[in-house]
Parts: sequence; C-alpha cells; structure tokens
Amino acid sequence: MSNVKTSKGTIAILTGGGDVPGLNPAIRAITVRALREGYRVFGIRHGWAGLVELEREKDKPQDDLVTELSEEIVNRAGRTGGTFLHTSRTNPSKVPQAQLPPHLRDRYPGEIVDVTPDVLANLQWLGVDTLIPIGGDDTLSYGVRLHKEGVRVIAIPKTMDNDVAGTDYCIGFSTCVTRTIEMTHALRTSAGSHERFLVIEVFGRYAGFTALLPTMAGAANRCVIPEHVFDIERLCELLTADRDTNPSKYSVVLVSEGATFKGMDQMVFEDQEVDAFGHKKLGGIGDRVSHALRDLSPKFNHGRRINVINQRLGYLVRCGNPDALDSIVPMAFGNLAMDLVLDGISGRLVNVRNGRYDNVPIDVVTSRKKFLDVRKFYNTDRLRPIYERFEAKPLFIMTSDY
Repeated sequence: MSNVKTSKGTIAILTGGGDVPGLNPAIRAITVRALREGYRVFGIRHGWAGLVELEREKDKPQDDLVTELSEEIVNRAGRTGGTFLHTSRTNPSKVPQAQLPPHLRDRYPGEIVDVTPDVLANLQWLGVDTLIPIGGDDTLSYGVRLHKEGVRVIAIPKTMDNDVAGTDYCIGFSTCVTRTIEMTHALRTSAGSHERFLVIEVFGRYAGFTALLPTMAGAANRCVIPEHVFDIERLCELLTADRDTNPSKYSVVLVSEGATFKGMDQMVFEDQEVDAFGHKKLGGIGDRVSHALRDLSPKFNHGRRINVINQRLGYLVRCGNPDALDSIVPMAFGNLAMDLVLDGISGRLVNVRNGRYDNVPIDVVTSRKKFLDVRKFYNTDRLRPIYERFEAKPLFIMTSDY
C-alpha cells in the first residue's frame, strides 16, 4: 500500500465496536458517492486495530488491513448485515503490551501503551485526507482524539442501544427494536402455554431505549431500565396482576442488561474482564430477575409459585439484514458525511434531530452521556412507558435534549 492521491483526495472508512445491521449500507453510500465525486476510498479492516497493526512498508501486502473499495465491492455487501470490513474493540490509546503487533513492541515499552503516533503516521502514509469512523461512543471517542490531533474526521453514530450523545438515532437501533418486538411476540406462545412470567433480557448498558420503545409498541407489559433502580417486589406484584387479567395467564417484562433492582450493588456481568474501553461484558440480570420473581410470586399469587421463562436476546438482534430504516438512515448518513467532505468541513458528527438530518461538533460524543429522560418517558411506579402527549414528538419519541 503506497501513498498515492487522486486529484480530489483519499477517504478512509472503518467500523468499530459491536456489529449492527446497517453498517454495510453506510459504507456503500459513502463509497459510491465518493468515487463518483473523484475520490479514492480505502476500507480500514478490523476497526482501529487496522490502523494499529499496519506496517509502513511499500512492498508488504496488507490487504488484510486496508482494502481499496470499488462500487462492485460495496454494492455486493451493501444489502447485507454485519460489516464486511470487520470490527474490533481496540482502543489505540490503551493497547495492552501483549496485543501489540511485533513491529511496535520495542517502540512502546510499558504494560498499557498509547500508539497514537503510529496511527497518525499510518494515516499520513496512506494519504488519507478524511477519516470516517462508524461506531458507538467508545469507537467515536477515539475519533475525537484524532480530531484533536489534527486529523480530518467525520463521525457516523452506530449502536443498538441508541445512546450516542448528539443524535436522536444511531444505526442499528430500528432493527434492534423490530427484532425485539418480533421475538417477544414469538415467545408469547410458550409463556401462554405454561402460564408463566416471560422475562426477556435486551441490550442497554446505560440507557433503556431498547427496552422502553418495544414496550411502548406493545411487546411487553412492563420494562425495567438502567436509569431507574426498581423494586423487584413491585415488579412481581405488577406482573402477577397482568397475568391475572390475561386470558392466557402470562405476562411479559423486558429487562435492560444494565438494569439493577434495590439491594444490588452493581450491574450483573458475565465475567470481570474489561475491554479496551474499560467495560466489563454485561449479561445475567435476566437470570437474577427471573429467580427473584419465581421466589416472590407466592406472596402475590395466593401462596402458589409462578414459574418463569427466561430468554436473553443478545446477538439475535444484531445478526441478519437491516430493516427498512436501517437501510435508509445509513444511506442518508453516508451522503451527509460526503456533503461535509465536499464542503471542506470536518470535526463533525452526522445526526438526526427531531426528524431532520444535520450535524454537530464531534466532541459532543465525549462531552456528555445520553440517557433516557425518566421524568418524561417512564412511569417509575408502574414500570412502563408514559403513554401521553405525543404531539410534536420525534419519530422515536424518547430522545434526549442537547
């Protein structure tokens, strides 16, 4: 890979963090527009890891790290889910020594090292004029770092949790909500057949959008979210009442993976290992809620226990093809990014705000956290959405002011 520029310049695209449906349509939109405007386009493979592992040797094949994109390549992939550029959770500012590529180990002594100088040198060697990272707040936080180092960066928000600050919508959210609704309705047949509580654990580390919006759409009777520490006895009481009024004798609760109930001192994690951005892998709150509901149920069900069906959706809402919105919004985001490139503007996050496409300064990603406004949208006594005053609300209703 050599430092060759076209008359217009070179754009590089990468995807980081968890995969979601809609990434490939975004890559396609950027690439097709860029090529037709006279730019060269590189796809950086494996997220930020691609820029860490790249070796600046002109005669060394590195197609596994950087690939030149064509319309043929992106058209074939653009209708599919996942990311054909692949992804990682690498954070170049905090790379463990054991994960450094061999050619960098002597250059960066220490247990955890910042390899940003080599990332910058690699971008320059590739001749990249504008970098377009697509990711959540972790991935894009490093994009903010590069922006501050002088790199021309335009960011595109992606995450199933819909929790990137500065935008009402992130790629992947609609498909997540759609799949959650579909799968919850499918699981109803088993819950009804056995007259049980149905507990479904969904995504949402810090924000409860992926639990609240499907519940608002009728997928569940109740939901519990990270923004509110709930009372497990109250949840059991409500679910028992919902079950009693249902002719099929079952009730449903959606549980955000980051939710906690009174008496817990922290979220539930699969293990204690942390990723490059300091996060432990969540998972298991659905199990805790299920066991507690089963044990508490005799108190509200005339002394008789109610059994529980417990399902974690996990990767089932990540996999497969994007829905309609996650095919349309990435197309718009990609073209918004190219509008900025053509106008000579960088350091921006493309976004949707109150139903309109726009852009905001990229550092909004690191300046605040995006949470669900409990006072506006969540009834803490009833453990369900607030169903009132929808006039003039944006399409997805539960957005954060900024």
